[in-house]
Amino acid sequence: MDTRYAIADPWLLQPLPLFGSLTPADYDHLGFMCGLEVHQQLLTQRKLFCRCPAGQYNKDHHDAEILRHMRPTLSEMGEYDGTALMEFKTRKNITYLLDRKTVCTYEMDDAPPFEIDDEALDRAIGVSMLLDLNIVGEVHITRKQYLDGSIPTGFQRTAIIGTDGDIPFGDRMIHIRALSIEEDSCREVSDRGHERVYRTDRLGMPLIETVTDPDMKTPDEAMEVGQIIRRLARASGLVRTGSGAGRQDVNVSVTGGTRIEIKGVASLRAVPRLTHNEALRQRSLVGIKAELARRGITAENIDGTGHDVTSIVNSTACKFIRKAVDKGATVMAIALPGFQGLLQAPTQPRTTFLKEFSDRVRVIACIDDLPNLVVSTEDVPTLSSGEWDRVGKTCGVDHDVPVILVWGREQDAQTAINEIVIRAREATQGVPEETRQALDDGTNGFERVLPGADRMYPDTDLPPIRLEDDRVATIRASLGLRPWEREVHLREMGVGADLAERMSRHRAWDLFETLAGDLTDKTFISAHQLASLLLDRSCPRPASRLAAEPWWRETLAAVQAGSVLPEGVWHAEDELPAKMSETEARAAFEAAVASVPADKPVGERQCEDFIMGHIMPALRGKVAGRLVRSWIRKDAK
Repeated sequence: MDTRYAIADPWLLQPLPLFGSLTPADYDHLGFMCGLEVHQQLLTQRKLFCRCPAGQYNKDHHDAEILRHMRPTLSEMGEYDGTALMEFKTRKNITYLLDRKTVCTYEMDDAPPFEIDDEALDRAIGVSMLLDLNIVGEVHITRKQYLDGSIPTGFQRTAIIGTDGDIPFGDRMIHIRALSIEEDSCREVSDRGHERVYRTDRLGMPLIETVTDPDMKTPDEAMEVGQIIRRLARASGLVRTGSGAGRQDVNVSVTGGTRIEIKGVASLRAVPRLTHNEALRQRSLVGIKAELARRGITAENIDGTGHDVTSIVNSTACKFIRKAVDKGATVMAIALPGFQGLLQAPTQPRTTFLKEFSDRVRVIACIDDLPNLVVSTEDVPTLSSGEWDRVGKTCGVDHDVPVILVWGREQDAQTAINEIVIRAREATQGVPEETRQALDDGTNGFERVLPGADRMYPDTDLPPIRLEDDRVATIRASLGLRPWEREVHLREMGVGADLAERMSRHRAWDLFETLAGDLTDKTFISAHQLASLLLDRSCPRPASRLAAEPWWRETLAAVQAGSVLPEGVWHAEDELPAKMSETEARAAFEAAVASVPADKPVGERQCEDFIMGHIMPALRGKVAGRLVRSWIRKDAK
């Protein structure tokens, strides 16, 4: 390679730091900043702006299909949104699968909205209060452009409920910018080529979005703050739980970079690795920008000319290109002078800068069979050296200049060339403003350009909703303790630290409060033991039975008198099992041991646990578990 194009920045030449290898000081040096947008479905009977049921899903059945195409329109300021223009270039056919049980004409924009669902609004206000937000005096419904097709109308109705709150995090506070209530989008079924399919059962379900400031300074902090927000909402009982009911978008930036939004992160456990990798990606892109500037490469001197080279490669030995050509694909090439060595610079684990171009081709040109491009300077077998020489001459460049090849339908191939040019020009500016998709391996990929600031505008179909003082006061009075307040209360009752943290966010909290009211110093069970038993997943007794009167107090009396074992309270399906005498217990133990399989584990502890697992179902609630274990240690191994 020409020495003029030797890379000066060591970051672009070395493997990226592994996840878990950086300290908080390292992230501070990078200028790492992260904010969250936590989305959670509200637990309501109906959708937000119609009377269809919420929370009903069907993955196999639909009654009708609707085909639509998204197209850009001018805003009130006479401008096109960049995301709208990008989506229009994809030329997607968007199909919606409709189930008459879960959608109506409102979701298809064929009928005006109903008034906002009161249950959803009250629940959103409740969560806002738990976050110490200032509740708005009037709720104003706005429209937010949603341009990927996941909402058939092309916009989402949304409204701010509370602003400017804080939650505790260690020895500092995390600022909450706002909480909004909004409609959920469709569920994606598939997205291949120019065809995208959605199910509409989730569409329109009430959703809250909690937005933080970029106050998190490490990837682990981002996950931990997300857990606090999610746990608070779940502990309130106001939101849905389970798969798909909660997800988050993560905003990341570093020094010299820009805010990048990673969309649709399903699990908070994925946040640290995703944000770590995005920080490294931005640092690499900042380095590439500096290297291009050092070489004198600007956006203006990047040539946007693509060349049809199908005739050069129509007999190539490269199988995937030859297969595409045989099916009628057009093969096009574009040279990137000045990018020598940079396309191979690492940006994410197992990923180079070249993937930034491949992603644009996949998403916008809809050429998604991988590999969807190759480059002349890659050290992998593709075209022969003679074929690359002829392609280079067609592009008018020397052999050391990287030349990218793409193939597909003629219009798609030309779109791909255009996107490669756009991405190359963006490289001279550093980190382009994008929305990116979270991938399963902890990396992320291009999803679309970042929407403009003018994507929101007033909704003229719905009037403002004044929040009367009595309504707000009633909601406030119905709220319980926040999880961190519950934890303090539990510790004061003598519950251990780990157990208090778990119980503070568990759905059994209300039951604990009900039952704990009857505990005294003389009760057979302590608050710590009560919490432990309520968190025992093997306990089959329903909460309604435990809390029923006079069952609980009668049970306490029976245990206090010694006729019932404490564990019998929790593991009985119907009537409480009577406590066995020691003679009866010993006989039952020996009968149970006789049925234990002979092929027991070798290790002492493993063998003990193996026997316990086989005999306790017959003895649980009748014989104390610690007594059974002592007999096993003495006689049964």
